[in-house]
Amino acid sequence: MRIGMALNYSGGFAETADEVGDLERAGLDIAFIPEAYSFDAVSQLGFLAARTSRIELASGILQIYTRTPSLTAMTAAGLDYVSNGRFVLGLGASGPQVIEGFHGVRYDAPLGRTREIIDICRAVWRREKLEYQGKYYQIPLPADRGTGLGKPLKLINHPVRERIPVILASLGPKNVELTAEIAEGWQPIFFYPEKAQTAWGEPLAKGKAKRDPSLGELQIYASPALAIGEDVDHMHEWIKPHLALYIGGMGARGKNFYNDLACRYGFESEAAKIQDLYLDGKKDAAAAAVPDELVRAVSLIGPESHVRERVAAFAEAGVTTLNVMPMAQDRAGRVALIEKLRSICD
Repeated sequence: MRIGMALNYSGGFAETADEVGDLERAGLDIAFIPEAYSFDAVSQLGFLAARTSRIELASGILQIYTRTPSLTAMTAAGLDYVSNGRFVLGLGASGPQVIEGFHGVRYDAPLGRTREIIDICRAVWRREKLEYQGKYYQIPLPADRGTGLGKPLKLINHPVRERIPVILASLGPKNVELTAEIAEGWQPIFFYPEKAQTAWGEPLAKGKAKRDPSLGELQIYASPALAIGEDVDHMHEWIKPHLALYIGGMGARGKNFYNDLACRYGFESEAAKIQDLYLDGKKDAAAAAVPDELVRAVSLIGPESHVRERVAAFAEAGVTTLNVMPMAQDRAGRVALIEKLRSICD
């Protein structure tokens, strides 16, 4: 089992970069840099590439709408170059609130666009002259839509690798099916090991049936909160506002991917209640309505024996990387948690 972590740089990125070195020595295998509507991830990934030597570095995630496919490919190849082959391209559709609300770009066709973007990226990395006629992207741009001067080009530089690993963050059945078909890795949110087969088994099987063997086995990156000790049970309550935000507040009624997931896990009535409360502005009540069972199942919080059992459950469900959120207040605490988890996973 590999260990990953999404980096939080709210306290300052220089401090975060210093901490990554300690985390790397403690046994962290891969670090994810988020890019919601914060600072861009790319500049920080490049900075971390210079400050680390072994750890993999991943975008977590670059959303698919605001960079052209070719720029996404160039960016990934550049980050792979400066990190000496340690970059992993995390992609996702994000959601209408961010794409239309912050970027002013239409949110449409996430599945079709994702497939075409990955096709184009892989062609760029192979240094092919880029000619692509898809439904959503046509390269070069057709003459009747521009100056007519565009011509097929190939990447000037030779990439470190012609196949940079791609991780897709996906939730819905069709998205998960696509992920299992075309990506090296899958990053689900709120992964419940015992109910993963019920929630995602069918789309995973459909996607894997069409999967190119050269992609290897699908790598699964779960994202549990982490706290190990005899006196950490109260930290389950700290997770509830986060779950309530997604289940209740990310989207509108009838258009909330995370609420749909809670329903697929069997929490239909609870999901409806959380959403009603959250959208009514009753955020504390919405958090209190999050089921204890769900919080405990998607987290690694408890004594070492309990965490060891849960790690085994995640592994049994097919998880290959635990992309954890250490519940510690300082750098030393986070490093200590990664060390403890490393010993459990080994």
